[in-house]
Amino acid sequence: MHGSVARRRFRAAFLIPLISLFLIGCGYNNIPTYEEMAKAKWSDVLNQYQRRSDLIPNLVETVKGFAKQESSVLEAVTAARAAATSVKVDANTITDPEIFKKFQEAQAQLSGSLGRLLAISENYPDLKSNQNFLALQSQLEGTENRIAVARRDYIEAVRVYNTELKTFPGSLWARIFYSSNKPMEAFTVADSVKTVPTVKF
Repeated sequence: MHGSVARRRFRAAFLIPLISLFLIGCGYNNIPTYEEMAKAKWSDVLNQYQRRSDLIPNLVETVKGFAKQESSVLEAVTAARAAATSVKVDANTITDPEIFKKFQEAQAQLSGSLGRLLAISENYPDLKSNQNFLALQSQLEGTENRIAVARRDYIEAVRVYNTELKTFPGSLWARIFYSSNKPMEAFTVADSVKTVPTVKF
């Protein structure tokens, strides 16, 4: 009797670590790992968009000082910034197609408005050569580049995560252990914003 209990305990002590190694080796931890990586990249995207948003009020005020008559362009940028910041984003945004689409389109509209605002500097030599404007323009250029990099990294992280959910053995772990995990959304260029001017320096 005692011998059979001891044998069962020995088998359990041997099998549990073996099963654990099997689960790890088969990618049991991949889904939560890739999920956290994608969320971290999403945070980077949000940080860069926030950096851009923070630059806009100073840019608008600087342009206003030289080109008050361009009020419609200035108002459009201010309105686009307000619209972009009004879209509520959190960890659920990237798994909700509707909210993600609203976020993406609002940011694209803001990019278009910024492009139009910067383009008017060509008509105002004093503005074009103003040191504050040049500094803001340079910061915006750097921020747009960082946004592009952050978006690219996020798209790749989402691709890895979504692929893991759909392919074996990840799809098996998803059904058994991670049934609440949803695919994440990636950036695309919607038809409605394809013709919106982009920021060019």
